[in-house]
Amino acid sequence: MFKPQFMTKYMLFILIITLIPLAGCKQDSAKKIDKDELVYPQNKKLISDKAMVVSAHPLASKVGMDILRKGGNAIDAAIAVQFALGVTYPVAGNIGGGGFMVIRMNDGTTAALDYREKAPLAAFRDMYLDSLGNVVPRLSLDGHLAVGVPGTVDGMVKAFEKYSQLKDWKQLVKPSWDLAKDGILLTKREANGLNRNKDKFEKFNTSQPVFIKENGEWAKGEKLVQSDLARTYELIHNKGRAGFYEGEVADELVAEMKAGNGIITHEDLKEYEAQWRTPIVSQYKNYEVISMSPPSSGGIALTQMLGMVENYPIKDWGFHSPQTIHVMAEAERRAFADRAKHLGDPDFYEVPVKELMDKNYLKERMANFNPNAATPSDSIQAGVLTKESDQTTHFSIIDADGNAVSVTTTLNTGYGSKVVVSGAGFFLNNEMDDLSAKVGVPNVFGLVGEEANAIEPGKRMLSSMTPTIATKDGKLNMVIGTPGGSTIITSVFQVFLNVSEFGMGMSEAVNAPRFHHQWLPDQIFTETDAFPAETVTALEKLGHKVGVRGSGKIGRFEGILVMPDGKLEGGADIRGDDSAAGY
Repeated sequence: MFKPQFMTKYMLFILIITLIPLAGCKQDSAKKIDKDELVYPQNKKLISDKAMVVSAHPLASKVGMDILRKGGNAIDAAIAVQFALGVTYPVAGNIGGGGFMVIRMNDGTTAALDYREKAPLAAFRDMYLDSLGNVVPRLSLDGHLAVGVPGTVDGMVKAFEKYSQLKDWKQLVKPSWDLAKDGILLTKREANGLNRNKDKFEKFNTSQPVFIKENGEWAKGEKLVQSDLARTYELIHNKGRAGFYEGEVADELVAEMKAGNGIITHEDLKEYEAQWRTPIVSQYKNYEVISMSPPSSGGIALTQMLGMVENYPIKDWGFHSPQTIHVMAEAERRAFADRAKHLGDPDFYEVPVKELMDKNYLKERMANFNPNAATPSDSIQAGVLTKESDQTTHFSIIDADGNAVSVTTTLNTGYGSKVVVSGAGFFLNNEMDDLSAKVGVPNVFGLVGEEANAIEPGKRMLSSMTPTIATKDGKLNMVIGTPGGSTIITSVFQVFLNVSEFGMGMSEAVNAPRFHHQWLPDQIFTETDAFPAETVTALEKLGHKVGVRGSGKIGRFEGILVMPDGKLEGGADIRGDDSAAGY
């Protein structure tokens, strides 16, 4: 179980007020958290009898739960939540980006939907290099040229066509249309985010978007009405896919591209297709782990990390003991080294999936592991870290029939390219940075790519998103995932082990302190006060460098655990406005 000596006073306080014994369908009172800080009540821990939605925003969770109550299944709820986050959580929720969906139906069948963005047809290998062959700073991050062809709307259509139980597209989109039209109240975090990015919104937009407040700054509790987005949702509501990829919205998106020297065309929009993939399925002791396949690196890397630590007695060593952290960090660095070389869009590059997950191969990868000393990363491969962003979002859903959906979706960095489509009201992604602007040069997350992830027209970008579902002894057990750039994979790795090895409930596992190692720089990054001083000293004696991550936080996790009595425990991250809903 969670050990208090490894927690800050702050973490203890949060756990005391949120981890209260619950039965039936109970929820923690908002008053016990901090009433003055909440615009909408947030359920950080929730126990329910039948169904659960955990997402980055209370309104989005409510929208999903309403769909479940009306007879929709987990896929119907996921579609509704995806659209709702596009209104309530503009920093990352989107219709101008893309994502991945992992599904497990109650009969045990699984599926993986790839609605990742694609490089425009006019993209070319050296498009972000100057005349000397050097990467032009931020050209793949800011403004119109950074945008990949959006996949979210087509992905939701594909999911609806194959798995919807309601068979009523309009019912799934209407709540989000209403939210955009009627307005939402800004949380403190979202108001602050819009204020911090005002200068960038002004710099990179061809007209003034609604997210810029003309006089003064946005405040917590202030209403944000998104009329242009409401009109876009109305078209999607009435016309489905054609409401976005054709007609008025498509015209506005292409006009926005032309106005800002972007390269997405009507042909790009017409040709975009989300793809059904075979999920990555692996075994960890008596757990089956179902995760996302390439172009996400998450499923393979997670499988590798779990495989590399499986035979070590980390349960006996204990949560966040120096030995446990040491072996987990060593597994993380090896998996990220493989990621750089071997992973990319499977439509363009033959990814050696089976070889990377082979038990013997993983055993060989740990052959030079020294329990008494850190392995120098430059003896494995090389790379450089710049910075990371949390501005992806995740949601987890289980319906009353036991169908489960895990979805991670993103604009890439916060508010994506900072470009809002004039007249249509939504932010566009900056996912082109997730392709390799130059082979061997790190992107904004410090992740290095090689030929497998070089820029090509129509290519999907390599991702770290790791939506995951786990079964235990053949029965549904966990639905988990998080935002966090390159920290996504290591966060899922840790939360899974928090439950499976250290006996935590989902809320405890989600809110436990986290750490991250991504190969190079040769350093373990931690959250603020994640480790006590004696643990840091012990790790340093092993040869590790330990430092606090820039923001002091890692990820914003959303998880659901099926408890032994069949009830569901939802864990919504204390690091954000995240909230669970259930019945």
